[in-house]
Amino acid sequence: MLLDINGKMVSATEECVGPMRLTQEPIQVLLVFAKEDSQSDAFWWACDRAGFRCNIARTPESAVECFLDKHHEIIVIDGRHSRYFEPEAVCRMVRATKPSENTVILAVVPQKPPDQEEPSVLPLLCAGFSRRFVENSSVSACYNELIQIEHGEVRCQFKLRACNSIFTALEHCQEAVEITSEDHIIQYVNPAFERMMGYHKGELIGKELTELPKSDKNRADLLDTINTCIKKGKEWQGIYFARKKSGDSIQQHVKITPVIGQGGKIRHFVAIKKPHIDNNNQVHKFNKEERCSGEHFQSECHSLRHRDRRKDSIDARSLSSRGSDAPSLQNRRYSSVARIHSMTIEAPITKVINIINAAQESSPVTVAEALDRVLEILRTTELYSPQLASKEDDPHTNDLVGGLMSDGLRRLSGNEYVFCKNMSQSQLAIPVTLNDVPPSIAEMLNDEECWEFNILDLEAATHKRPLTYLGLKIFTSFGVCEFLNCSEATLRSWLQLIEASYHSSNSYHNSTHAADVLHATAYFLRKERVKSSLDQLDEVAALIAATVHDVDHPGRTNSFLCNAGSELAILYNDTAVLESHHAALAFQLTVRDSKSNIFKNIDRNQFRTLRQAIIDMVLATEMTRHFEHVSKFVNSINKPMAAIEETSTSSVNSDCEGQANIRNSPENRLLIKRMLIKCADVANPCRPLELCIEWAGRISEEYFAQTDEEKRQGLPVVMPVFDRNTCSVPKSQISFIDYFITDMFDAWDAFASLPGLMEHLSENYKYWKNLDEMKCKSLRPPPPS
Repeated sequence: MLLDINGKMVSATEECVGPMRLTQEPIQVLLVFAKEDSQSDAFWWACDRAGFRCNIARTPESAVECFLDKHHEIIVIDGRHSRYFEPEAVCRMVRATKPSENTVILAVVPQKPPDQEEPSVLPLLCAGFSRRFVENSSVSACYNELIQIEHGEVRCQFKLRACNSIFTALEHCQEAVEITSEDHIIQYVNPAFERMMGYHKGELIGKELTELPKSDKNRADLLDTINTCIKKGKEWQGIYFARKKSGDSIQQHVKITPVIGQGGKIRHFVAIKKPHIDNNNQVHKFNKEERCSGEHFQSECHSLRHRDRRKDSIDARSLSSRGSDAPSLQNRRYSSVARIHSMTIEAPITKVINIINAAQESSPVTVAEALDRVLEILRTTELYSPQLASKEDDPHTNDLVGGLMSDGLRRLSGNEYVFCKNMSQSQLAIPVTLNDVPPSIAEMLNDEECWEFNILDLEAATHKRPLTYLGLKIFTSFGVCEFLNCSEATLRSWLQLIEASYHSSNSYHNSTHAADVLHATAYFLRKERVKSSLDQLDEVAALIAATVHDVDHPGRTNSFLCNAGSELAILYNDTAVLESHHAALAFQLTVRDSKSNIFKNIDRNQFRTLRQAIIDMVLATEMTRHFEHVSKFVNSINKPMAAIEETSTSSVNSDCEGQANIRNSPENRLLIKRMLIKCADVANPCRPLELCIEWAGRISEEYFAQTDEEKRQGLPVVMPVFDRNTCSVPKSQISFIDYFITDMFDAWDAFASLPGLMEHLSENYKYWKNLDEMKCKSLRPPPPS
């Protein structure tokens, strides 16, 4: 066990010693303010940003009562004016309670005019305050103060509290433990050490090891060997003779570990000792175990090699037998290679091509020519990429498809676009608490199972933070916390973290879009056929994937990032740049901090399965493989299920069983999940008309902004039709629905049965058609003259 007596457990600023956690999640903060003002609000928002749980007390009595109930790690007491209560008196009341010994208490003091002398901090310290904070209603200033306290005093208190537990464990453990300073002065021995050596700890503490009697049974150079090893910061373990208080020698197995402290220096040595059982008195044999971890000393190894060659040598017969096996091993390898060459290892497409080649030999000329054309198509790598007509035929469709389905055009030299994260997030007007969702928002969320649920109303009510509220409601209804074995507080912290990582400055790809996709995902998961096809892990993966699928989206397309030579495009080799970033960042953010790590309590295998499913779904939202995903879904699921319905002459039960077998195969469940998130991601044309119009305006604005930036930076313009001065929004919507939406939702409706969505889609399409026929380029028809 590594332990620094000064309270430092490990050399780095880790929060655990071995498996022991030293942090308590989430950190709890108590604000003691008689009246609400900008300062108390600033601390509240700072707690929210830091992911701390926060309570407010208005009186000294309620503060003490709340503290005794919650045991807060940080208490902030308003000391700017004493007409409501005396801050020193409140502090003393808290300090009079037993749990307060590990609490950091912060005094908020008023700003002094520049001409006044800085008052002494001693009265506050004497009253029990840990530090002071000069009045500042900036959320960032309060946030910085809280974070510094967390990383400083709070973590130290966690470690000091953990020390009590660790020393209790040392007092009761069976092995003898001795801790010395870097100068080999004994600072601690446990009861097992006292029993084994016959000393009382009072006779040892403060003495140098060199003052204690030594056994004459050790080799003369052994102490030098040990010191050379541990002074290099390496662990030593081996056999050592120690002299007990009675004068007897005791043979011990000893492990000495240097403890590295601040600055990389050795601060202590921990020696763990236990009696060594040597039934055969083969001391030299056990001396082989004396070693430095990671380094064998040449002098030791040299002497050991010469000490007993006969006993320590490898049996010559075993060597010769291994040598005799060599030809057979070689023969086995050669025969394996031969078997591999004789096996038919073919990809499915190779088999298809071989079948067509064989069929050509006995086919009429016209059929053979047609099969030649088939082979030509099959040998391309872009089997699912549509071949577009000329730009003159439909520039809107071509620009839209080209912009969304290509990873990038040529890269222009001298035009480097460095993608910078904008992590700013608008603040909530109402604090988010777990058990106290504002009534107006709670009432809105009652309708979340309805497809017509208005996510934009929720966006307004939550001040652009709909994802946290909707996420809590949906994740709770699907039992996500129970499945992941995580607390609601951890889920809330995770949702806030993910939502804060969306860019509220984006007109479309912001946390409202993520909430909208999450809503559609949950709606689809509740459909009977979808529900019967997926297990709970699939559902949890789908909900998480929907939540994170566009996290940190910069409001620009993959093509833009590739053309601009952005850091992300370089990182992901111009391939699925954004989708790869969303998936990777989601996991980086999640596992970075235990208080928001929703995966921390699931086992490794389950985590890997869940992680793979989430990544696959997020990557499925990339549009370059759109037609591949839809085609596979239609051919692997829709058509076989339709065939069963059409041809089945047996009972209804066997018909349902056949369809269930198709749906529930691992490969097809994968296709269902991909189709589900793809449809949820682009479901805007299937929403009620007003929502459809609003989303169309938002995505158009984002594309307009991209075109503006491309022109400013001299980059290739990916979608020229999205010029805010000339673009027809109705035409772009018609093209998008015709090209991407209709076939995909027809297939998804055939599987999941979504008549309401298809009705909205039809009405919305008519709306855009009417606008286009009126030569209207805007979102709405012109007002009547």
